[in-house]
Amino acid sequence: MDNQTETTVGRHRKVILFPLPYQGHINPMLQLANLLYSKGFSITIFHTNFNKPKTTNYPHFTFKFILDNDPDDQRYSKLPLQGMGAFARVFLFNQIGGDQLRHQLELELLAKDEPPVSCLITDSLWHFAQSAADSLSLPRLVLRTSSLFCFLVYASLPLLDDLGYLSLSDNNRLEEHVIEFPVLKVKDIKKMAFKRDNDAIGEAICNMVKQTKASSGIIWNSFKELEEPELETVLRDIPAPSFLIPFPKHFTASSSSLLDQDRTFFPWLDQQPPNSVVYVSFGSVAQVNEKEFLEIAHGLEDSKRSFLWVVRPGFVEGSAWVEPLPDGFLGEKGRIVEWAPQQEVLAHEAVGAFWTHSGWNSTFESVCEGVPMICSPFWGDQPLDARYMSDVWKVAVYLENGWKREEISSAIRRVMVDEEGEDIRERARVLKQKLQVSLKKGGSSYESVDALVAYISSF
Repeated sequence: MDNQTETTVGRHRKVILFPLPYQGHINPMLQLANLLYSKGFSITIFHTNFNKPKTTNYPHFTFKFILDNDPDDQRYSKLPLQGMGAFARVFLFNQIGGDQLRHQLELELLAKDEPPVSCLITDSLWHFAQSAADSLSLPRLVLRTSSLFCFLVYASLPLLDDLGYLSLSDNNRLEEHVIEFPVLKVKDIKKMAFKRDNDAIGEAICNMVKQTKASSGIIWNSFKELEEPELETVLRDIPAPSFLIPFPKHFTASSSSLLDQDRTFFPWLDQQPPNSVVYVSFGSVAQVNEKEFLEIAHGLEDSKRSFLWVVRPGFVEGSAWVEPLPDGFLGEKGRIVEWAPQQEVLAHEAVGAFWTHSGWNSTFESVCEGVPMICSPFWGDQPLDARYMSDVWKVAVYLENGWKREEISSAIRRVMVDEEGEDIRERARVLKQKLQVSLKKGGSSYESVDALVAYISSF
């Protein structure tokens, strides 16, 4: 146990939460934990030693260590972990973690002088947790950290594979639309980098879908008015209830950051005119090579817009930080930091656009603040988010042809300067307004929180 500094007296039920140990998954899980705590639940967080949360930021939670297995350990050399990157750890835990999780859950269920356990809430990618929970007759809810649309595409991976989309090698067909998901192009499916057969990641995604459908409920970081058609499909196809809650509008993610956040740029940002700065951040995992990095830099410079650029250490392959940049690159137009409190930045009146990797947390935080986007997705759900932002909600420009300085500077000007950008900015403002209405009493998000609390209390 890491800490248990606050008594659970007065809290009628306990909820156990188990996040995936990556920034984009930890943030919404701890935001959910804060929300449930504010509603009277006692909170216990299971966590790995890898990327462990900063427990001192949450003295009101109990943190308990579970699952500390290194994918590089020779004991696991026969598992298909090579080339999986960050997903190797997830795959490994799903393969070997069941007994340990079940044991830890048993201890929680048998604990004396503590509130009874209502349920377990895990990241949906911890699909092995369903069998452990079922064996103890413990309800398991899942937190989906991507969009409903993304889940529907993931659920259709076997079909897309049968139709040949996942293995398609004809580059002449990349611009074709996918008949089953007309908004998507073939290249979006290819960029997801998943297969079904002989592919551990594709298999894990299929298992995630199966066990999500088997769960007692699904919690989504979204709101009804943003994904209403997708919600109708989910409710039709999955018997478990769904709860759509926009976590960024309830609690900031700053306290769950795994990296130290730089705040020294705020005086500079405060001096910039409204909607004049492009904020640039490509998440906590993605990498680019030096040539791509320099194209990003030159694209920013050529746009003539002020910029705040997050370049975390290790973002540039083979470099510690920003060493490849030419001398004198920044001037007065820009600031570069290693990490930033993103929600605060996006809420700042000086920020007029967000150039993003299109991870769902970043995408949704931008939607919450009404900030239009420039999208440069890498893999997984990111191409799906980028396509939806640009072609369905029309609040973004999608950089589809890689890292080319001319296209980068053009995209920034399209969003921030050109007449087309005014339409994009207006649609972003409308989405923000719809979200704000949903949060008011009687609104869909307000009602969803109440429904979730009542549902968990019923166990």
